[in-house]
Amino acid sequence: MLTPGFATAEGTARFRTRHESRMPGHFRAAGDLWVSTIGLGTFLHEPTAACDQQYAEAVARAVALGVNHFDTAINYRHQRSERSIGTALGTMFEAGTLSRDEVILATKGGFLNFDGDVPGDASAYFHEKFLATGLIKAEDVAAGCHVMSPAFLANQIDQSRQNLGVETIDIYYVHNPETQLSECSPDEFYRRLRMAFEALEAAVAAGKIRWYGTATWNAYRQGSDSREAVSLEKVLRAAEEAGGRNHHFRAVQLPFSLAMTEALAARTQTWEGQPASPLEVALAANLAVFSSASIMQGHLSKGLPPEIRHQFPALSSDAQCAIQFVRSTPGITCALVGMSRREHVEENLATAKVPPLTAKEFRALFAR
Repeated sequence: MLTPGFATAEGTARFRTRHESRMPGHFRAAGDLWVSTIGLGTFLHEPTAACDQQYAEAVARAVALGVNHFDTAINYRHQRSERSIGTALGTMFEAGTLSRDEVILATKGGFLNFDGDVPGDASAYFHEKFLATGLIKAEDVAAGCHVMSPAFLANQIDQSRQNLGVETIDIYYVHNPETQLSECSPDEFYRRLRMAFEALEAAVAAGKIRWYGTATWNAYRQGSDSREAVSLEKVLRAAEEAGGRNHHFRAVQLPFSLAMTEALAARTQTWEGQPASPLEVALAANLAVFSSASIMQGHLSKGLPPEIRHQFPALSSDAQCAIQFVRSTPGITCALVGMSRREHVEENLATAKVPPLTAKEFRALFAR
């Protein structure tokens, strides 16, 4: 049985109240919700039962330490990451130690995926599961792995709801839509995206998701000369064509870290005819922004230059400094950090005991 409900203003405020006294500045408004400025991501590690258990334990510990945002995707670890989150949260819902309305669940769809493990014949599996059933057409597939047709996304939403054990997903992203640009023209890309958004608006109306958005890697941070460049302004126009002025495109996810600052520093976008950074456009459009790769899959957890470390004297590790930089960035709602182990959760969440940098402190740091 799927857990009913979804994240609400009242529920997320209740969660915030339980933790804010020891974590100043740790919660940030996204629409009418309160989101922890550090979220747990689930991309890395092997598709094994042992790792499933580690992720479930990490999720439980993260909730106890003040995390109410969990990010995953149906293709992460062959659907096991969604299921690990669902198992952990379902146990807490059933025990009454956590309410469904207190947590914000995000997942993604767009990539063809396996179910639990890699089959012996991957081509036969994809043909039998996706093509032979009529769920997708050969012309829907880009780069041999990506589909964002309405029927496919509707199917993936239902599968993700089952995996997560919830009736309603709070944020559903079209996963790396720029992959489609390897197969089609920009005009055709935005047409396909509008059709995808129409399907997501229907899912909102059916109570299966609450918000939708795009989770990207290159799309928004690369300049117009890149084949993968996508205009966030045009994406929002497609959402308005799909859902009207009150559409439910409310969030974007993109990489941002000490090593990848384009979302803030590069004017790869335009807004009302003027050059703008992705974060400037998101702010103007009142979008929540979730940063992926906040510590670059662990690469920023060691070896930071001393001049960076010295800017965060209250923090004890390079990982904490990298996380603090991201969650202090104006326009970033939440820094997503992959955390599959309890000890990583405890180290990373210690960051939230120190208030984020003020705008003045951040400007001074970035200037350096």
